[in-house]
Formats: sequence, C-alpha cells, structure tokens
Amino acid sequence: MIAIAKGIVALLLLIGAALCLLSTLGLLRLPDVYNRSHAASKAATLGTMSVLFGVFIYYWAVDGVLSAKVLLGILFIFVTLPIGGHLVSRAAYYTGVPLWEGTVEDDLAIDDLKQAEARGEAGGS
Repeated sequence: MIAIAKGIVALLLLIGAALCLLSTLGLLRLPDVYNRSHAASKAATLGTMSVLFGVFIYYWAVDGVLSAKVLLGILFIFVTLPIGGHLVSRAAYYTGVPLWEGTVEDDLAIDDLKQAEARGEAGGS
C-alpha cells in the first residue's frame, strides 16, 4: 500500500512540476498580458494543487495524518489564483492595455456595449 501511495505521490509531484513549468513558459512566450495571465492562472493553479494533493496523500498514506492545513491550502489556491488572474486581466483591459494583433474578437467590448444599450433602453422608457 505504501509503495503504491509513494508512486501516486511521485506522479502527482511530476505532473505538478510539469504544469508549473508550462505556466512559466507561458509567461515567457505568450504575446500579451491577457494570454500570459490565462497561462499563469490555469497552469499554476493545477500545478500547485497537484503538488499539494501529492503532499496530502503522502501524509495520509505514509504517516497516517489527515492534514486539514494542506486541504485548506488546496482550497485557497483553487479559489484565489483564478480570481487573481481574472482581476489582473480585467484591470489591464480597463486601463487600456492593447489586445494582441491576433485577437479575433473582443468579447468584453461586445458585452459592455450590450449592457450600455440595455441601460439606455431601460432609462429611456
């Protein structure tokens, strides 16, 4: 049982390290703040959660300890990293950071236009 758990832990740690490396490569190679934020938040979230889940399994299988701190860490990472990436992208958009030339459609501008039209129609009635 312990050998299987150690194998699972090693696999989770390798997956987590690979995802964190992928996140770093995304930060270095992607063209604009929006793509970089996306790469950082998605890959780093999954990579960090994978590493922490491996730590949780290790403590549980090898030491027999169910660590609430590690579970809280996983929950904290799961909630805060995607929200942080979203807020960075939104702040960049509203401060006027230009989109990459290869961007096909500006969904946020379309949504803002629809909301402005809805407010205008509701206010004019």
